[in-house]
Amino acid sequence: MSLDLRTLTESEYPDWLRAVHTGFLQPPVVTEREVASRLPHVDLARTRGVFDDGRCVATFRSFAQELTAVGGAPVRADAISNVTVSPTHRRRGLLGRMMADDLAEAKERGDVVATLISAEYPIYGRYGFGPAAWTTEWEIDVPRAGFDPRRPVPAPGDDGRIDLVTGAEVRKLGPALHDRLRARQHGAISRDARWWDLSTGEDRPDPAPWTEPFYAVHRDADGEPDGLIFYRANEQWSDTKQPLNRATVLGHIAVNPVAERALWHFVCSVDWVTSVRTGYRAPDDLLPLLLPDPRAARVVTHADWLWVRVLDVVRALEARAYAVPGTLTLDVHDAAGLAGGRYRLDASPAGATCVPTTQDADLALDVRELGTLYLGDESPARLAALGRVEELTPGAVATAEGMFRAARRPWCPDVF
Repeated sequence: MSLDLRTLTESEYPDWLRAVHTGFLQPPVVTEREVASRLPHVDLARTRGVFDDGRCVATFRSFAQELTAVGGAPVRADAISNVTVSPTHRRRGLLGRMMADDLAEAKERGDVVATLISAEYPIYGRYGFGPAAWTTEWEIDVPRAGFDPRRPVPAPGDDGRIDLVTGAEVRKLGPALHDRLRARQHGAISRDARWWDLSTGEDRPDPAPWTEPFYAVHRDADGEPDGLIFYRANEQWSDTKQPLNRATVLGHIAVNPVAERALWHFVCSVDWVTSVRTGYRAPDDLLPLLLPDPRAARVVTHADWLWVRVLDVVRALEARAYAVPGTLTLDVHDAAGLAGGRYRLDASPAGATCVPTTQDADLALDVRELGTLYLGDESPARLAALGRVEELTPGAVATAEGMFRAARRPWCPDVF
């Protein structure tokens, strides 16, 4: 029997969700509670499955998202998630078929880029995605960090205060705080109301018991929230009855360095906490240098994170900011035929224009490399050295280096 690729009906969703569990090596059991929690937030017209004799064997879902470009402009994105192929149906081109349909619809819809978090590195480059933002996690050895336990929190010079709050309060103040962050942090993405419900236990699709985190808010001198941290702590004692508790940070938002410093100082000052896992941060996060002894922060994770696929070269390049003026003609290759062509980019700190052109190209690159460069993290010179960007006009790589790089590295705080 042929394999049937289609978007879902409501009655097919439980079987589709079972296939998602199977693909991610989770118990292949779906409860009514999970379906009731998830289904209202799924756009079935953008949810695909491949069915073999009525059984779902591959899954794919996308949804609307905003990605912050370099400079702070929001860009329309086709966010891709829940991508699986059951182990019985691998290597049959099922992902390629689902991806082609979704990206074609995203292009038609007017989305500028597509985004995803890749579970495995080698999969998505062939579909035009490039790793555009990386992530790093540290573990802080609190006793070594060098904080003086006698110092108040917030630290001297900070006129604000830190308060412990409830999940209900976080759901009220968190969305506006995150929107302030993503307006200034390229690589950040939009969050809907359900994100906050899931993160604070208001919505619990998982039947496992919910463990309430601690929530701490930093407020500035005027009482306005400018930082938020979520963390959980375990309970562990040494044989000599010394506390060895670890705090695991689940989320951290700060819209200025004062709040950022104060919240890290706070979580490192909690009694009995001797180590802190930071959660996934930008690779150039201020954190290690906020500690009196930066060596107390040990890198435990460093990996690619957010992948970007450009769908509309003109709108994508015009949306972002450029640190220095320059002109480049780019010859973009796209095997899928969605974004390929030759484009002239004229950019300066005041803005950019990008238009299709027939003039000779300065640089040639695949659309996946354009995705890698888009958020200003990767070096055009490095990609040229790797043979992934071809310099056709002498000096063009140096021009691209100045134009495309950003002063700070991109950061996406979320998984989706």
